[in-house]
Amino acid sequence: MTTRTRFAPSPTGFIHLGNIRSALYPWAFARSTGGDFILRIEDTDLERSNQASVDVIIEGMRWLGLNHDEGPFYQMQRMDRYKAVLAELQAAGHVYPCYMSMAELDALREAQTQAKEKPRYDGTWRPAPGKTLPPIPAGVQPVLRFKNPQGGSVVWDDKVKGRIEISNDELDDLVIARPAQNGEAVGTPTYNFCVVVDDIDMAITHVIRGDDHVNNTPRQINIFKALGKDVPVYAHLPTVLNELGEKMSKRSGAKAVTQYAAEGYLPDAMVNYLARLGWSHGDDEIFSREQFVAWFNLDHLGKSAAQFDEAKLRWVNAQHLKAMSDAALADAVKPFLSTDAAAGLDDARLARGCGLFKDRCSTLVELAHWLQVLVKGGQASSDDVALHVTDAVRPALALLADALSSCEWSKAGISAAIKQVLGQSSLKMPQLAMPVRVLVMGTPQTPSLDAILELMVREDVIARLKS
Repeated sequence: MTTRTRFAPSPTGFIHLGNIRSALYPWAFARSTGGDFILRIEDTDLERSNQASVDVIIEGMRWLGLNHDEGPFYQMQRMDRYKAVLAELQAAGHVYPCYMSMAELDALREAQTQAKEKPRYDGTWRPAPGKTLPPIPAGVQPVLRFKNPQGGSVVWDDKVKGRIEISNDELDDLVIARPAQNGEAVGTPTYNFCVVVDDIDMAITHVIRGDDHVNNTPRQINIFKALGKDVPVYAHLPTVLNELGEKMSKRSGAKAVTQYAAEGYLPDAMVNYLARLGWSHGDDEIFSREQFVAWFNLDHLGKSAAQFDEAKLRWVNAQHLKAMSDAALADAVKPFLSTDAAAGLDDARLARGCGLFKDRCSTLVELAHWLQVLVKGGQASSDDVALHVTDAVRPALALLADALSSCEWSKAGISAAIKQVLGQSSLKMPQLAMPVRVLVMGTPQTPSLDAILELMVREDVIARLKS
């Protein structure tokens, strides 16, 4: 049997890291088993769904490399199919019209709450042998309800949570179609019903999703059984918490996935970090996308909520930056460079600059800053200038400017010029190197001075030393 998984987001806002993790695991499971990964857009919430949110979902998945094999499929484009299956269920006696108004339903729930009972639909319009239904009220379009089995339980072995058993008596008769409007024969089918039809039609074998869907699962399983179809394997993932220990959400400050791309994070580092938010492979912290896919299975999914930690994310990103080849890193950083910096660094200098600075950086934005300083120079603070560029060192700076004007412009040639000036001025290396770094790079902390200067333009370096 071919593994078929799906990611089925609702396009009602931007997609954040908590959402995208629910795409990562089904994608990885499909890839690790040689199966198919399907993208489905659940856009039946017409008031909140919008194309901009769909675009962000697709853009975020593309950036992370979570490529889908089929889709995107849109539920609103499949309404005819849902209504056809609804008619089959109704003909088989699994669905019935309910004319209870919202006011009546609210009054029922209020009375149940007052009686300290679980608020639920009481089956007023559910047909049964020998039962007389109320008169159909004039001018009222009914909802359609699924006739949930009575007695017994819904049981499934969840790949994360283990065996789950829910009594059917805990489940009321679910609304699976809204009231018909504008001459429709059947109103718009609802989420829980559409999901089942989609999973059947798309031959989904494994449903890997957030545990906020656990309460939907028994209802969906009963619809699968009413349609005579096999039930997929379920794995309900624990919640991703923000740094305050709250459920990650837009309202609690979560950022769109695409924002991390703009902040200079690497997609492979994001995949690595997200993979560890609820799954593990021994003590491995840093791994490649290929290793993740090779190692991934459902048996090592965590049962506890995972907490997002941006400092840990930056550390993971830094490890991936260091591991990248200089040439690959040069290609990755180019979009973050200013026009002047991009024009001022040929491919060879850019790659060497990446090799020089990558150990000091956590993001591509930080790396781009260092590379731009190579071209434009840095602006030192007045405190750094006062501390390091003293009267005692100024003569040596003048000597170095002269020596650099005539030396071979290579790391070895620059190193020899520095040593020559140190010998002439009786200074130690830090006494000369710190002020040179401040004047040229704008900071006293940089990689090796000769390596830095070699990547800069000779005339720019001399002008800054003479300034």
